[in-house]
Amino acid sequence: HAALRLEPAVGALDFGGALRSGIGALRTALQGTGTTLVISADIRDGMATSADEAGGGDGAAALVIGDDTAGPVIAEYVGAGIATDEFLERWRVPGSERSRVWEERFGEVTYAPLMKAAFDAALADAGITEGDIDHLVVAGMHARATKRGGKKAFGAAAEKTVDDLASTVGNTGTAHPALLLTATLEQADPGRTIAVVMLADGVEVIVLRTTDAIATHQPTAPVATQIAAGAPVSYGKFLSWREMVAVEPPNRPPPNRPSASAAHRREDWKFGFVGTRDRTSGMIHMPPARVSQKGGAVDDMEPVAMADTQGTIAAFTVDKLVYSPSPPVVFAVVDFDGGGRSPLELTDVDPDEVQIGGRVEPTFRRLYTSDEIHNYFWKVRPVRGEAD
Repeated sequence: HAALRLEPAVGALDFGGALRSGIGALRTALQGTGTTLVISADIRDGMATSADEAGGGDGAAALVIGDDTAGPVIAEYVGAGIATDEFLERWRVPGSERSRVWEERFGEVTYAPLMKAAFDAALADAGITEGDIDHLVVAGMHARATKRGGKKAFGAAAEKTVDDLASTVGNTGTAHPALLLTATLEQADPGRTIAVVMLADGVEVIVLRTTDAIATHQPTAPVATQIAAGAPVSYGKFLSWREMVAVEPPNRPPPNRPSASAAHRREDWKFGFVGTRDRTSGMIHMPPARVSQKGGAVDDMEPVAMADTQGTIAAFTVDKLVYSPSPPVVFAVVDFDGGGRSPLELTDVDPDEVQIGGRVEPTFRRLYTSDEIHNYFWKVRPVRGEAD
């Protein structure tokens, strides 16, 4: 951008490995055509005991962008503003596990005029004033710039800034604009104007307005519910999971590497959690089968997706000897609603809390890594609500 001497209003985006990736992909989809699924995710690491480690978070958010043909539109795109500039504020070379930061005052002073320029451009594009903003979402890794500088740049709208989730989730970097937008939409009324601001290699601003359809929108897993369902993790375990400290490995042989050919043959089952249903008896088989266990019919099956189906724990065992980076491992026999039974590993749970009859839901996770191959499959986790 700087070498081409482009104007600040021209966006510069790296969709694969930069803090601006998430907001840039979202704006590009909103200004495009067709139905697009925009997913942004990030893991914010830092040196042990550093401010980045303490303030960072892991998060992801997904938004479906399209028109009424893709489903009820709960928020409409009304405008955007961009202010791109090249300056060294936070950087990380490829392969590094931590980013580094220049002096904070420099970043705060440099971001301030960019925030105002991008915000004013977004208001002009949307045909509104700062007083028309009902919810202001401000994200960025530079905390001083987002808080102090924002009060001057956003005028009256600054008083309507939503919670940045710093005390509960932490700063999720690239994912944070979409995460905060999702949390805001889950609580917004119809006809509300939302401005999303992201500070990264300049400033991006997106303005949305909620529709009447948002009044009947029922999110399946609201951000507030996910936060309430969280559980503490010891600092030692956190450091071992992040591979910042080397711990004694399990006293068991490590697992074999996953088979590429076997995984390819069972692709629908392994990645999509798709079983089969016998057309004659209606029995669901997990994993998929060619021969029905009820009636013995051969090759008379239809696929049945199970990834969104909840189930009940019929039996379980706690294994303290199996190879795992987080022992003990809880295995459960799960009876799924509508049919289907499968033995699966439980995750996100204290072994002392598991009980027969407990409700669980599938979640796609990494089982282990062997020979530098990540082996993914489905586990189950407890179904939790705000009351839990």
